[in-house]
Amino acid sequence: MKVIETKLPGVMIVEPTVFGDARGFFMETWNQKRYAATGLPLSFVQDNLSFSRQGTLRGLHFQHPNAQGKLVFVLQGEVFDVAVDIRFGSPTFGQWVGATLSADNKRQLYIPAGFAHGFFVVSETALFAYKCTDFYNPEAEGGIAWDDPDLSITWPDVKPILSDKDRNYPRLLELPSSQLPQYEGAGK
Repeated sequence: MKVIETKLPGVMIVEPTVFGDARGFFMETWNQKRYAATGLPLSFVQDNLSFSRQGTLRGLHFQHPNAQGKLVFVLQGEVFDVAVDIRFGSPTFGQWVGATLSADNKRQLYIPAGFAHGFFVVSETALFAYKCTDFYNPEAEGGIAWDDPDLSITWPDVKPILSDKDRNYPRLLELPSSQLPQYEGAGK
């Protein structure tokens, strides 16, 4: 397994070891012992699947409180996946990182708690999986505008298919700090 650090501390691209031959392949999508050695959390409490058609953009989502760390990967198709640091007081507040995840490249992205997350479906359809470190709490869910000009995310398409909720989220700087996770190193 190879782990690639990104420009945002804690956000990691994971390239699992894949064993393949003429019959197909085998890989571990999660092994607590191996992943713990890379610094990934030891406890996931919920697994989710999302199926979407080409052009769909889901996000940018977060929970506060009950922030969720997520290990995400694609089982079928391809997505452009994005993590945004929304921890109030963080030195990288408002910065984002993106990665192409696909069934072909088998990459995973780990997004720590305190980050917003979203993805755009590049292929005809995509089956997207994610492991979460905390349970979904509808009363704690929040979101940021996918096209927030202060974030300047370079999405693959500027006219995505959005849910009404995702279409109407505010810009990051419009959210009061009390609605955002706090950076632990901020000296509160």
